[in-house]
Amino acid sequence: MKRGKQIEFFNVILKFDERLRLLENLVSETDMDNKVQSVFSKEKCKSCYSKIDFAQLFYILMDEGLLFFDNADEKNNRSKFQLFLENNFTYAGDDGGQSKIKSISRQFSECKGYTYKGKQITFLEEFITRMEERKRRLQSW
Repeated sequence: MKRGKQIEFFNVILKFDERLRLLENLVSETDMDNKVQSVFSKEKCKSCYSKIDFAQLFYILMDEGLLFFDNADEKNNRSKFQLFLENNFTYAGDDGGQSKIKSISRQFSECKGYTYKGKQITFLEEFITRMEERKRRLQSW
């Protein structure tokens, strides 16, 4: 390697090292541990619901304003919500195992549509029944 290329190579390495040190100083050790853990965590929260029922549950919570990312921008909120669900949850697949949520956009659209109103009412009735059973158990303690 020619001397000029060697000097250029060492300059690149030194600049890279300087940038790494700056980054290390910006992020404290505890912050780094938390961020690394969240970035590398592949575990997802599992659900006993089918994909459409899972979507209905979270769509209702989002639509009623109980859970949100951006309560000022409905479109942005929905987009962030869908991405969050896709990255952090699985649903009960037809084979009985857990399935990754590759996209939940279609199911969210179904929740909004008039055509699927009956499905949402059925889901809500089952959910309310389950919550009423829980309420009775709590009252009987």
